Amino acid sequence: MLIRGNALIEGMASGALLRLTEPLSLWGGVDLQTGRIVDASHPQRGEMLTDRLLAMPGSRGSSSSSSALVELARSKRAPAGVVTTRGDPILTIGALVAEYLYRVTIPILIVSDADFAKLMDGAIGHLWCEAGQAVLAFAAAEPVHFEARDAAG
Repeated sequence: MLIRGNALIEGMASGALLRLTEPLSLWGGVDLQTGRIVDASHPQRGEMLTDRLLAMPGSRGSSSSSSALVELARSKRAPAGVVTTRGDPILTIGALVAEYLYRVTIPILIVSDADFAKLMDGAIGHLWCEAGQAVLAFAAAEPVHFEARDAAG
């Protein structure tokens, strides 16, 4: 399966997909020392974010989620990448700061609601995000061909 979308944060990541059925606040919803979802009301409570491709239908809650993502990056507990259905400035800021402070790249991909519905929890995926060209590929996907662009874009 091959899913195309729009990159919010450029980069490449691979890992097992953690598909959340509900939005999640990283601030208070995730144990920053372990990378485990601790929100008592979240359906995926107990799941680990660390090194996974985190697919969520959006985030919720505190603007401090950007700080939480940075702390997860610092402690090497961050997700490898994020797939979501809408732009999220809070997660975007967190990913930018994680890159700046700790050289940890957390690519963020926006996909359609229909494509999000196709995602299967646990599937091994490969995320490639760059300006104008972003894909999430799973085993048996057709080859991805990107055209080279010059520096002007």
